[in-house]
Amino acid sequence: MNVGIKGEQSVLVTESNTAASLGSGLLNVFSTPSLLALIEKTAWMSIADQLEEGQGTVGTRVELDHLATSPVGMNVVCVTELVAVDGRKLTFNAEVYNGSVGGELVGKAVHERFIVLNEKFQAKADAKLG
Repeated sequence: MNVGIKGEQSVLVTESNTAASLGSGLLNVFSTPSLLALIEKTAWMSIADQLEEGQGTVGTRVELDHLATSPVGMNVVCVTELVAVDGRKLTFNAEVYNGSVGGELVGKAVHERFIVLNEKFQAKADAKLG
């Protein structure tokens, strides 16, 4: 996998992804948990076709700045770029905008993901239940 892979995803701000709905605040604006979820989705989807059969990625770290509000009805778009590959560790830069790429900057992040073997990872997690 090579650095430079880019991804783009967008989401419409609805009542279901607001701070009030998700319990991260009382306001009807795009929530920080939703911002993070959009960043993670954009990052993993950007490299999904580069993975081998049975592999996936899991998020392990994020440094996130939520800089501007996005009201219900606003389209929010995320762009990511794979900036480093260190074995199974992938590092992405992300930017999120109101409206379209280049619009008002809503957030920015550095996000790390690790490549895992899906079945092995899930089995290890399930084993915690006994």
